[in-house]
Amino acid sequence: MAYLLGVDIGTSGTKTVLFDVHGRTVASDMQEYPLYQPKNGWAEQDPEDWWRATHVSASNVLRKSGVDAKEIKGIGLSGQMHGLVLLDREGKVLRKSIIWCDQRTTAECAEITEKVGAKRLIEITANPALTGFTASKAMWVKNNEPEIFDKVARILLPKDYIRYKLTGEFATEVSDASGMQFLDVPKRRWSGEVLQKLGLREDMLGKVYESFEVSGTVHREAAALTGLVPGTPVVGGGGDQAAGAVGNGIVRAGVISSTIGTSGVVFAHSDTVTIDPNGRVHTFCHAVPNTWHIMGVTQGAGLSLQWFRNQFCRDEMSTAAAMGVDPYQLMDKEAAQVGPGANGLVYLPYLMGERTPHLDADCRGVFFGLSSTHTKRDMLRAIMEGVVFSLRDCLEIIKALGVPVGEVRASGGGGKSPLWRQMQADIFGTEIQTVNSSEGPALGAALLAGVGTGMYKSVPEACDNAIGVLTRQSGDAAVKPIYDGYYKLYNNLYKSLASDFKALAALTHQ
Repeated sequence: MAYLLGVDIGTSGTKTVLFDVHGRTVASDMQEYPLYQPKNGWAEQDPEDWWRATHVSASNVLRKSGVDAKEIKGIGLSGQMHGLVLLDREGKVLRKSIIWCDQRTTAECAEITEKVGAKRLIEITANPALTGFTASKAMWVKNNEPEIFDKVARILLPKDYIRYKLTGEFATEVSDASGMQFLDVPKRRWSGEVLQKLGLREDMLGKVYESFEVSGTVHREAAALTGLVPGTPVVGGGGDQAAGAVGNGIVRAGVISSTIGTSGVVFAHSDTVTIDPNGRVHTFCHAVPNTWHIMGVTQGAGLSLQWFRNQFCRDEMSTAAAMGVDPYQLMDKEAAQVGPGANGLVYLPYLMGERTPHLDADCRGVFFGLSSTHTKRDMLRAIMEGVVFSLRDCLEIIKALGVPVGEVRASGGGGKSPLWRQMQADIFGTEIQTVNSSEGPALGAALLAGVGTGMYKSVPEACDNAIGVLTRQSGDAAVKPIYDGYYKLYNNLYKSLASDFKALAALTHQ
């Protein structure tokens, strides 16, 4: 029998999943690792933690499944986007990776915009310079750690470092490379113009593949650590959002995904290059050949609930441990006891700044309307609603660009919550679906491997073979007007506080 392996290098951990040819999970394993925040707004991880998590989880999956590694026909990689991995000429990591949610690069974004030109940058890379993207991180190291940057031979993304460790190849693929801000997104190749203006060389970057193409094979050293067979093909894979979209069947126009993970993403397939001239949403190459996707991102989606859990829900965590359940299930039940609007409490989920629609690295989280009558349940409800308001911001912009919205599929950790799905149905005013697999990026990466190794003729065919709608939740027409009022207030709050966020940033950066 034939199997496919999907590896997803996430922010909280790496998940490796073995699938059969129909996309059914055979075995999975998750290995966690730390996030380092040396300063407010900074976020880093150690690439060696990613590699250790990958080879341990792959070995565990093989052991759990009992499958002969010779039957694994292909491997697909997915990973957190934008992270900066710097290697020297010997292939050694030069510093911890500055990852996607790091916000230190405001000055470098201004520098990139000045050197390339604001209009020209959007024409080539389909996006304005953003603190989250790889280019600004590389320029920050160049400006602030020149002794390190002078040694840089390779600039890689997180999943592409794992590719290097598995295969020895320096390579990437179009979907993840789109988020570096070095790629000519309409032409799906590196931009010599951008690189030259930033003082970088194309030989620092890996070869660019389409997401389904074979980029290398597992070498003997990696095989010894993982238990995989030398020579097993490794395909391009995808950035976590593009791979997750494939894993949700978002491979045709009109099908949208709403993902609540650490960040929150609204993702839409497009057969043409559709660019927001204001740069509020991102346009990247999709993992489906000759297509693109439009993506709105909120930085602190599941991160907001995780922060609240870790700081204020120790009782729920200990009770859940005793019951053998996820603490988020108990938190869901508490939030469900509060009605829409959280008794007049509004939450802005800007713990790590915000991308869509504000492009503001300095904005921060807010509870608005807090009074002595509010309880922890109200705060839980407000956090969940605030995250969905932020996702509605993304959806409204995508609609305004003329992108059809026929189906919305919920995914990520938040997609497992019936309450969070119902909030999306009520606040978006549309049916929310889930699909028969919750593996998202790992499944998408595995399906891409299936296409690259000839098991499927195309990415849509692979998705049709493996993915079907599992649940449907409709919005409550009586609740929609209530949420519309709170959503309007939510948007006004950012406008009211925008200058105050800048003042706070000035004080904390002294």
